[in-house]
Amino acid sequence: MQNSFKCGFVAIVGRPNCGKSSLLNKLLKQDIALVSHKANATRKKMNFIVPFKDKNGIESQIVFVDTPGIHHQEKLLNQFMLKEALRAISDCDLCVFMASIFDKTKYYEEFLELTDKPHIILLSKIDIASKEQVLQKINDYKKYSQKFLSLVPVSSQKAINLSDFLFEVAQYLPYSPPLFDTDILTDENLKQIYKEIIRESVFNNLSDEIPYESEVQIEKFIEGETFDKVFAKIFVEKESQKSMVIGKNGQTIKRIGKQAREKMQIIGEKKIFLSLNVFVQKSWSKEKENLKKFGYDFEV
Repeated sequence: MQNSFKCGFVAIVGRPNCGKSSLLNKLLKQDIALVSHKANATRKKMNFIVPFKDKNGIESQIVFVDTPGIHHQEKLLNQFMLKEALRAISDCDLCVFMASIFDKTKYYEEFLELTDKPHIILLSKIDIASKEQVLQKINDYKKYSQKFLSLVPVSSQKAINLSDFLFEVAQYLPYSPPLFDTDILTDENLKQIYKEIIRESVFNNLSDEIPYESEVQIEKFIEGETFDKVFAKIFVEKESQKSMVIGKNGQTIKRIGKQAREKMQIIGEKKIFLSLNVFVQKSWSKEKENLKKFGYDFEV
């Protein structure tokens, strides 16, 4: 075939906290995707662009779509997140179902009930499992062999089998010229990336329900060649949560800001001025109109 370039969209889906964002950051060689040890950190789908060249010299531009974890809950925000994941599956060329090596196969069965999209199974976290556990889990999936294109066991932490995974993905992509500039890692604008970095810092520095009932809005963003100014608001649902976000003598909000600013400077490759203020917006995650104001539109 004369065309030797492939390009396509690949949705990565799975249960909350299965390691989707950690995998993407490893493939990108930069920490852009939001990572937290807390489940449901990813709320919206985001595109991340990974170039790949196989041993035959065929180049690919793989546009991975990071999605919220697949789960079923009654909360409105969780309903939006499920719709966002299903929308990504519907729009992609190929799907990757990612599961921890320790997950039960019933979660894969639930995925199969949602879609018949062609997909690859990615078994993660094999570095913390024994060889016997890995072989047993691969054997457990054999009864579904007619359902998936291939199965690849990987470790993001130890970068095990990541090239094999990219090869499997690339071979199922359509021949197409690249859709994005070859030197970018994501099509998200810098303002959106900064917002996610702040949200990640909130998740990393606060416990219990606060991260799940918090949201970040960038009120003002002044971009310069060597210096960006970011004025952001952190919203919570209760006065008690506001006090906890601020912390005694403002120590918690300072820690959140310091961690976020340091990561922004790495990603943006420039100095950052960051201003954070905390506000209470009661029941923002429980009412559709409030969710829409924060960009979670069910009608899209």
